[in-house]
Amino acid sequence: MYDLLVAGEINPDLILSGDVSPAFGQAEKLVEDATLTVGSSSVIVACGAARLGLRVTFIGLCGDDLFGRFMLAEMQRRGVDTSHVIVRKDGRTGLSVILSRGDDRAILTFPGLISALRGDDIPDALLARSRHLHIASYFLQTALQPDLPALFQRAHTLGLTTSLDPNYDPSGRWDGFDQLLPHTDILLPNEQEALALTQAPSVEDAARRLARRAGLIAVKLGAAGALAARGDELVRAPAMPVQVADAVGAGDSFDAGFLYGFLHGWPLPKTLRLAAVCGALSTRQAGGVAAQPTLEEALAHMEAANAASEVEIRRR
Repeated sequence: MYDLLVAGEINPDLILSGDVSPAFGQAEKLVEDATLTVGSSSVIVACGAARLGLRVTFIGLCGDDLFGRFMLAEMQRRGVDTSHVIVRKDGRTGLSVILSRGDDRAILTFPGLISALRGDDIPDALLARSRHLHIASYFLQTALQPDLPALFQRAHTLGLTTSLDPNYDPSGRWDGFDQLLPHTDILLPNEQEALALTQAPSVEDAARRLARRAGLIAVKLGAAGALAARGDELVRAPAMPVQVADAVGAGDSFDAGFLYGFLHGWPLPKTLRLAAVCGALSTRQAGGVAAQPTLEEALAHMEAANAASEVEIRRR
């Protein structure tokens, strides 16, 4: 049995940092650093969840090429089961080039097989061996989009809970959620995505609107922490101060922490705090997976933050 089944895209990230604004006209610029690392929202969530101790399997498509072999080896090294990944001999694995300025970035993506996964690639036999199904990069997985309502219904019939991180919509239309959200147990947008999905005047209002359509909403707010909404309940968690090297994948590590707390039946405030800590700690090194915490490390930081808060309250 698996705690978590992630169905999604597979691609590495090439992260360039420093003065990364390109100059055309055949001008050559030097950057401070270059890192080839695990990419894709889906894979980073899977690696973060495995790092926390969940039993994680992954299904997706990659090519029988250098990038595909790199990703499979890195996922296996981080404890993610890849036996269900579909390798296409004639396919090409996608790639994202990330121009990073620390707390901000621009992303150039070659889709390759990112968009090719379909609902019927995910068999009931695999769903039946899993407790929870997570989907990310909704707007990049164009072949999977129309199948998701039926896939989530299949998952519920087989006893799974479901979650969705929509990620950014390159088209800017933010379509396709009317049928899907009623079958979504956990929605995990960031602030920009939550506001775009609802056209709400504030993130709190956006979270409440989304919570009326899906079961549980957790919104990533970056340096402002996070908030979660369920029914009439609204919970906040502060950000954990950390020296940021690179924010790539921080939201995905947040997702991994949130899913860990959810699957272990933790109260919502504790689950949200764990998610915020996991997201913050992941920013200490370049790439989405190098600094992902273990459960023990994340809990230690949570306890330290709680102790500091108690001291501050007594001082007041």
